[in-house]
Amino acid sequence: MKRYVNLAVTAAAVAATVLPALVGGPRAWWVLPLAVASSVPVLWRDRALLRVALVVGVATTLSASLGAPPLLPVGPLVCLYTFAARASLPIRLLGVALTAAGLLVSLLYPRPDVEVLRYLSVAYLFAYALGTSTRARRTQAAALAERDRRIAGERAAAVLRERTRIARDLHDILTHAVGVMIVQAEAGPLLVRHQPDRADATFATIAATGRDAVVQLRRAVGSLHEPADQPLDQPGLDHLPVLVERVRAAGLDAVLTVSPSGAAVEPPLAPPPDVGVAAYRIVQESLTNVVRHAGARSVRVRLDYTAHSLTVSVTDDGRGCRASDAGLPGYGVVGMRERAHACGGTLRTGPVSDGHGFAVTATLPLSAAAVL
Repeated sequence: MKRYVNLAVTAAAVAATVLPALVGGPRAWWVLPLAVASSVPVLWRDRALLRVALVVGVATTLSASLGAPPLLPVGPLVCLYTFAARASLPIRLLGVALTAAGLLVSLLYPRPDVEVLRYLSVAYLFAYALGTSTRARRTQAAALAERDRRIAGERAAAVLRERTRIARDLHDILTHAVGVMIVQAEAGPLLVRHQPDRADATFATIAATGRDAVVQLRRAVGSLHEPADQPLDQPGLDHLPVLVERVRAAGLDAVLTVSPSGAAVEPPLAPPPDVGVAAYRIVQESLTNVVRHAGARSVRVRLDYTAHSLTVSVTDDGRGCRASDAGLPGYGVVGMRERAHACGGTLRTGPVSDGHGFAVTATLPLSAAAVL
């Protein structure tokens, strides 16, 4: 399309410049070559604007200075429009300076013609203004396109974050529930034969764990239908006692400790919702790893509150929940670290100092300002 427009503009320039030189009666031999030189090169202005403008401008200036009949300088006007519409600022200034110099020489030598100078000055100004308007529209269109690309990128990133969040939630919910249920189901037949009273509690724990997993899955899936700015209905710090009790029912010596001693599970100044959810999910994933992979007999969950942060630690006396030992890709630890980082916190994992057991420690901010 651009090629055809360029051909049409060149044809119009040639027709407006060459045809009058052919039909106006006898002319000097140099009139026609100069008319061709001042119009035909316009065809190549997109490739070599400065050289084309120089050829067209010199030919037009020579034609006017040698006394050719006054013609509308279509070639220089097209070049000036192109300078204004497409060239960089230094090139535009150079084009304006060369055009102004050529116009003054053409109309002031050898015989000044102020009236024609005024008329052509208006034409050149109009051509430059038209090119500037085209440049502004092109810049605006590019800005709008860039904005659309940025918005599309932000939307894609938001979708990716949401998919990652859902994947983490589903992973935490399913692995914890299935892990506890597997341990209880494996122990159930033995308890039925030797400790029937405990078997009933074991099967009740399996049922409670399954029901809780169904509720959380419904919440996670239901959040897909809620507006993006709506808070998600997810478990928080106040659900930790139930979580620890469920692990205790699975046969582990699980204890939840809150510091300072006697403090509520949630402090008087409630942390941001995402901090509570992150703390719960980190404890849930840590306990799941302990139940399924650590071979531990006891686990300690501790919440330490300060004025500005909450430290969550889960320590067991097993062999550690290494991904390589369990044949897992390690997504659980990655997910815990992502949850901590998402709310402005940090996560550390590794063996305890005496080498017996494994510890997961997350430090999370208690104020929204710390997240920012």
